[in-house]
Amino acid sequence: MDFNSILIGSEEPQALVDYYARLFGEPTWSDGGYTGWLIGSGAVTIGPHDQVKGKSAHPGRIIWNIESADVQGDFERFRDAGGIVVREPYGFEGEQGLIATFADPDDNYFQLMSPMSPEAESKPNP
Repeated sequence: MDFNSILIGSEEPQALVDYYARLFGEPTWSDGGYTGWLIGSGAVTIGPHDQVKGKSAHPGRIIWNIESADVQGDFERFRDAGGIVVREPYGFEGEQGLIATFADPDDNYFQLMSPMSPEAESKPNP
């Protein structure tokens, strides 16, 4: 299997499209009310959804991640472009790498994360 994309439904998709365009640049595609960006080998798409109303009641329930070799630099670029900062870059004791958390106008969370080392990827999940 290969996870390839995430669809973010919204009652106000254009507000999300405008927001993510400030962070990611021009969309890779826009068709039929759906707009998306290719980020690495995955995609994020924004579109209308009739079951979504208002902001997320539980923004931390699903957090999608973008791997970045320069979390601090990308964090600053996103913040300066109007990114809604939830948590500035931080690390874990004894671990290398950083994580920074952002929200979008619907209060969905996403993070910038340093690449994981091959050793960390091969460890079994508890």
